[in-house]
Amino acid sequence: MSGHKLVFVCLHGAAKSVLAAAAFERLARARGLATRADFAGTEPDPEIAPRVAAALRAEGVELGARRPRRVSGADVTGETAVVTFGCDLGPIAAKAGALESWDDVPAVGEDFDAARAAITARVGALVDRLAAR
Repeated sequence: MSGHKLVFVCLHGAAKSVLAAAAFERLARARGLATRADFAGTEPDPEIAPRVAAALRAEGVELGARRPRRVSGADVTGETAVVTFGCDLGPIAAKAGALESWDDVPAVGEDFDAARAAITARVGALVDRLAAR
């Protein structure tokens, strides 16, 4: 999957997908993978969740002017792999190069630490699979 793209999608594009994309970028870079990650939502919020933005900033991840945005068909076409968190992509799902659903990740608003740990573990396993190819 070297040089390909990965998109994490959650309902609001403001928490789970943001945490996953940041974790993926960090772990993939450490393993020398050229795969890039992005985040989006099916019903995007206007801003990234404040707790998520603060946690990432504290780790040196700067999101700049990035905001949640609606996932589109262009986001998932071709070789793009898509990971969803409890949301339905509808008709654009058929365009994804590969599709995984991580629906069992806890809600970030209910238990931030548990959600983050689950996301980090899943992303780590995904990076391991990609690195083994």
